[in-house]
Amino acid sequence: MLNNHFDYIHGKITKLLTKTHITIFKVMDAKRYNNIKLVVGIGKAVVSFLLLFLFVWLGYSRELYGYLAEDISNQYLLFIAFVLIIGAAASIIFAPVNYYTGYYLEHKYNLSNQTFGKWLFENLKASVVSLVIGLPIMLAFYFVLNKFGDIWWLPFAVVMFFVSVVLSQIFPVVILPIFYKLTPIDNEELKSRIEKLAEKAGIKVENVYKFDMSKNTKKANAAFTGLGKTKRIILGDTLLENYSVDEIASVIAHELGHYKKKHIVKNILIGTASSFLTLFLIAFLYKISLNWFGFTSITDIAALPVLALWSMLIGVIQTPLGNILSRKFEYEADEYAVKETGSPEIFINTLEKLTEQNLGDKEPHPFVEWFFYSHPSIKNRINAIKKFALLSTGQPSESSDKIELGNA
Repeated sequence: MLNNHFDYIHGKITKLLTKTHITIFKVMDAKRYNNIKLVVGIGKAVVSFLLLFLFVWLGYSRELYGYLAEDISNQYLLFIAFVLIIGAAASIIFAPVNYYTGYYLEHKYNLSNQTFGKWLFENLKASVVSLVIGLPIMLAFYFVLNKFGDIWWLPFAVVMFFVSVVLSQIFPVVILPIFYKLTPIDNEELKSRIEKLAEKAGIKVENVYKFDMSKNTKKANAAFTGLGKTKRIILGDTLLENYSVDEIASVIAHELGHYKKKHIVKNILIGTASSFLTLFLIAFLYKISLNWFGFTSITDIAALPVLALWSMLIGVIQTPLGNILSRKFEYEADEYAVKETGSPEIFINTLEKLTEQNLGDKEPHPFVEWFFYSHPSIKNRINAIKKFALLSTGQPSESSDKIELGNA
């Protein structure tokens, strides 16, 4: 009898130690995975900037323009050829890096379901879509630059506003189906829960779709996308297959929180204002720095990489500022989800499961989170959710003890 008791205790301890051992390794994998992607991403950005700077500073930009001008007389065609050649060169230079982060690393950490052929095909599709969207925008930019001179930034900002609205409208019905198969969800219980949550948020939702996310990845996700009549909720099949109705409802409540809190409208307004200011600064800095590189005209095609350099530098400043606002909106959407579902424990558990499934870093360095993260870390989100729950109910979350021990 006593031996049986000891065996039982030994079995429990072994299971606990095994689970702890596995959890530690998962945390270490998540840290390594995210740190590698971060370091490679920063390195790629720095190298891109330096190569483009040297391309202009050493006179290769002028040489390329002169070479193309011998055979192309139309300035718009010359501009497109110039941009495409630089883009193709960048793609070739960074192909090994893109393979490493997009294919090798995803397989190393068991996150990808793609064969190399499928990965290549999806990237080719993305390149084609980018060209179809990007070429008209580039032509509009060069037209505005030539037509309006020093104030080119103003009409171009207006153009980009309308482009962003159109893209938001067509994304779920035109662009997304190029990459994924979308079908209406067939889980009536889940659909009913989502419709009730949407009704509370003041949204009429007739379009709830699943998409075959699993063809590419083991990660899970959901989104509220589209504008006007194209507005819809999309759920990855990896989410539908691995999460309960209550768990998925908590994720949807968060997404609906963005709508209820008017984050979409605020992002459009703030993004528009930011776009005008950013383009004004780029135009100003571009003009005053032309003579540093021996150029005199803002319409000189060979000088345009200088404009791209300023765009990169301003982007570095914009990144943390935009992320601060984004994280604020995420906290607000989390609070809405907690209030509407009344189940902070389920929401916390769901976030933990998603973070583990997507191999997210639960506790990144504070500076890394501040600068690079558009979403708060899972640790900070859970602590905030516990506060929301306490303020809403006057009672601490049932999972409070577990979370505190996990973060100790």
